[in-house]
Amino acid sequence: MLEEDLRDRIAEARAQSDALFARLAPQALLERPIPERHRLIFYLGHLEAFDWNLLGRRALDRPSFHPIFDRLFAFGIDPPPGQLPQEPASEWPGEDEVRRYVDAVRERLNQAPAGSIPNELLHVALEHRLMHLETLCYAIQQLPPEQKQGPVPAEQPATPVPQRMVCIPAGAVALGREPGEGFGWDNEFSRHEVYTPGFAIQRYPVTNGEYQEFVREGGTLPPFWLDGGRYLHTLFGQVPLPADWPVYVTWTQADAYARWRGWRLPQEAEWQKAAALFAHRDSGNFGFRRFDPVPVTQQPGLTGNGWEWTGTPFAPYPGFHEFDFYPNYSQPFFDGEHYVLKGASPVTASTLTRPSFRNWFRRDYPYIYATFRCVEER
Repeated sequence: MLEEDLRDRIAEARAQSDALFARLAPQALLERPIPERHRLIFYLGHLEAFDWNLLGRRALDRPSFHPIFDRLFAFGIDPPPGQLPQEPASEWPGEDEVRRYVDAVRERLNQAPAGSIPNELLHVALEHRLMHLETLCYAIQQLPPEQKQGPVPAEQPATPVPQRMVCIPAGAVALGREPGEGFGWDNEFSRHEVYTPGFAIQRYPVTNGEYQEFVREGGTLPPFWLDGGRYLHTLFGQVPLPADWPVYVTWTQADAYARWRGWRLPQEAEWQKAAALFAHRDSGNFGFRRFDPVPVTQQPGLTGNGWEWTGTPFAPYPGFHEFDFYPNYSQPFFDGEHYVLKGASPVTASTLTRPSFRNWFRRDYPYIYATFRCVEER
């Protein structure tokens, strides 16, 4: 992508993040809707602090104009269970002060001469912001209704889901990408082939209706189900549980359901192989076309409508080298506690739907838009 195009895309992403913050009531910025994460005021400053530290200070070698904020808003957190942040809201700066910092960063970066920032770093800034748009949605969903505003999906009658298993032949599948093939994060490199025996995979991800059978047999309730499964908690409200939407669950719940059915979760290579056969990657429910899922039968391929859990722990590919300008992007999460997700959710940016992109979360993290489909040995 050309530098001019990247700068335009960053401007568009800034407008998207501004629009998402505009959906919040002022007092919501000091809330911590996800206990394992920072208060929302952090994310208002973080997006610009990340850009300034990477583009302004590293690429342009500009001196810091607000060292305290450059450090305060530099890094998010992913603490182990039982080690939650505890600082009071009073320790954070006010919204007006943070917004002045945001405006100052943008003004300085907008004035950077053409060619002064490497395209790779512009890509990093763009995709970092777009990834945070999605994780911000996870946090906003946990806020009470009076602290946000947005569309609640209209109730629709459920459509039948002709669930079936699709046979995938044995053979090799390529994972990852090669240097020079376009931008990718460090964990996407390098391209290599993985052989998979033949298997069968569900045509559609598991739906709320299918998962209800598991709950009746003793399975645990998904994180977004309310009143025992009568209602679904969506981003901006609640609706009667749509039986034909994909169920959003933790990895542990997905794994338990698959074992209950006598099946298992797909490995990353198996999911990738099936995705290539289903194709239709450009027409899925992603890219902020809507905030919520659609019935699984309206999603043509495997990319969109919800990230999909795999049975593969997040680990480096052969030849992995961390970015020297972002050494902690992947490396800290190669711990056996995070699992690979593939595909995309409704609020995943289109640029992140490339086949090599890898998402990952802890197995019991309950806030993400993650579904799954099962695999049967053949």
